[in-house]
Amino acid sequence: MARAAPADAAAAPSPAWIVVARQELRDLWLGGRGLPLMIAFTVLLSVITYLTATNQELNFLEQHEAVSLTVQVAVAVGALLALLVAADAFSGERERGTLEGLLLTPARRADLAAGKLVAAISLWVAALVLSVPYVWVLGHGVGAVGKPVAVGAVVGTLLAAGLTAFGVIVSTFARSNRLSLSVCLLVLIALFAPTQFPTGAQQGWAGELIQRVNPITAGEHYIGKLIVDGHPWSRDESWLVSPVAAAVLLAAIAIAIAPRFLTLHGSGWR
Repeated sequence: MARAAPADAAAAPSPAWIVVARQELRDLWLGGRGLPLMIAFTVLLSVITYLTATNQELNFLEQHEAVSLTVQVAVAVGALLALLVAADAFSGERERGTLEGLLLTPARRADLAAGKLVAAISLWVAALVLSVPYVWVLGHGVGAVGKPVAVGAVVGTLLAAGLTAFGVIVSTFARSNRLSLSVCLLVLIALFAPTQFPTGAQQGWAGELIQRVNPITAGEHYIGKLIVDGHPWSRDESWLVSPVAAAVLLAAIAIAIAPRFLTLHGSGWR
């Protein structure tokens, strides 16, 4: 016969980071930007899916390429939305004059950062769920649904984790919310810039090195190889090294290191 749990154990409070995450999720989804951002994301995917499926100028795309394009856009935009929310994590509190009250709570600063990080990543999770019907519309005829969604979930989660952690780090030190958003967007543009290089510039050892080191281009490349070329998961797994490294390293800095320097006035960045 199982023993009943002690009363004090049953009433044990939730860890501080979970409490923070719950509050941040409520603020984001019930009265914040979560729903409007997801509506905009849905409109964007709808337009891309419609053009990909019907526009004659895009009909040269093979169905697997169309699915890959949709997944890559969903991953990129979903991670971008999560980054925008993360960039507001502490700099926004600082501008609104609510950071002092937050710092006076019993929660450790690492718990504050972890809770805000979880809330920001929830935008990517919502974007992933919303992208599934679009992938099904484009890929169900050729059996390209399960694998594209799975690889999108893996790569997107890694990129979203890395970008949101970077956003929290920048927000910790930035004096203003505008500065935090500007720095994050500038870095994001720099990461996406190699995707616009001519095909010739992306070939050779130098071009491949740039793509492998950059977590954005490495993740997008991995998605394309699995969906378009039909490669097995393990064949190109080396392309996931930089996304995994970025996610782990930046998350560790955002939670364990950066919060130690969190102040009411930032680091002096202007």
